[in-house]
Amino acid sequence: MSAPGTPGAAGPPEEPGTPGAAVFAGVDLGGTKIQTAVLQGEKVIASARELTPQSGVAGDVIDAIVKTLQSALHEASLSDEQLTGVGIGTPGEIDAEAGVVSLAANVPGFGGRVELGPLVSKQLHGVKVTVDNDVRVGVLGELRRGAGRPFGNLLGVWVGTGVGGGLVLDGALRNGRGAAGEFGHMVVKPGGRRCGCAKRGCVEAYAGRARMELRARKLVKRGQKTDLFGIMKRRERDHLSSGVFAHALEHGDEMAEKLIEKAAWALGTSLASAQNLLDLEAIIVGGGLGDRLGQPFAERIVGYMRPHLFVAEHPPVVLCTELRDLSGAVGAAVLAGG
Repeated sequence: MSAPGTPGAAGPPEEPGTPGAAVFAGVDLGGTKIQTAVLQGEKVIASARELTPQSGVAGDVIDAIVKTLQSALHEASLSDEQLTGVGIGTPGEIDAEAGVVSLAANVPGFGGRVELGPLVSKQLHGVKVTVDNDVRVGVLGELRRGAGRPFGNLLGVWVGTGVGGGLVLDGALRNGRGAAGEFGHMVVKPGGRRCGCAKRGCVEAYAGRARMELRARKLVKRGQKTDLFGIMKRRERDHLSSGVFAHALEHGDEMAEKLIEKAAWALGTSLASAQNLLDLEAIIVGGGLGDRLGQPFAERIVGYMRPHLFVAEHPPVVLCTELRDLSGAVGAAVLAGG
């Protein structure tokens, strides 16, 4: 039921664009990195990445976004004036019409109201900038350019610092009243672990990397052993990144194994309920942790999902992302019109 994915693999190779086709750029804005891709026609012709500035000043993040865009354009031998449009996927509450993001606490300086679209547009000679939620944009990238292309009904589940989702029905991303696809806040265990949203028992409380790190710290205080934090220090990280978890798993760290297994349980159990409700064709597992752990992680999730399926003889296909860490950037370019 699952498709192969190489842990840690990069996105699709860059290719020559279609001569004469419009040029669109997409930006995947995160709390630790900014990933940009430039598309001409359906081809990714250039990409660039910067660390997200940690100064706490929104203007510094805006400047870094523009820098990645200009770097990618320079790589493609293009200028700002040749851009038809730019899309940005960002965490937080989105006012798509105004291009404004609010309450994006994971992006330094974005805790309040930031006129993201207008500010980036101003530095790019007025090019149109479209803004939407980062996970929805990532799912859109896979739907139009990646693993989701054969399917009209699918759920994208992005497993990273938190757990997000994007729901596609009849070939279209669903907005609902603004929160459709929030898979991370499905309840998997009433009264269970506290989630970052302050409620208890959400999928994210077990499968979100931030809550997994919090759990690991509590277990260490209780005297349990792990090399997770040693790996974190040796890699000069300030948190348990996806790479830290992957390295710990490769070296048989018992706590890492238990945390990942619990994450797979939460994801698989909840996905079974989603499948029983929606009868989806496919489920795509992405995000930092999903992409990094790849097929073995998908197989764990399937193992917990399968016993709870009502129509077990017609399970959904469970896929890793095809675009890998470019899903969000490519999806943002598609959002802009690419």
